[in-house]
Amino acid sequence: MGKGYAEGPAAEEAERRRDELARGDVAEPVETAPAVLGCTDDQPERHFLGWLGEVDPDELFASGAAWGIAVVRQRRDA
Repeated sequence: MGKGYAEGPAAEEAERRRDELARGDVAEPVETAPAVLGCTDDQPERHFLGWLGEVDPDELFASGAAWGIAVVRQRRDA
């Protein structure tokens, strides 16, 4: 009988990563930053509005310029 904490996707990912390290596969760290996503009149589907600090999500929402706003970590090169 397996141990519940050592099964499933997390265990599979840990095993995959352990195998990569054993082979010497070292991935470059990916630079991420908080990105502001939201909807606008011009583009009603959620899209990238800017980087947090460059745009203010509270101000965008309060002004009505954007809605459905979320702040997520996103790759800087994306």
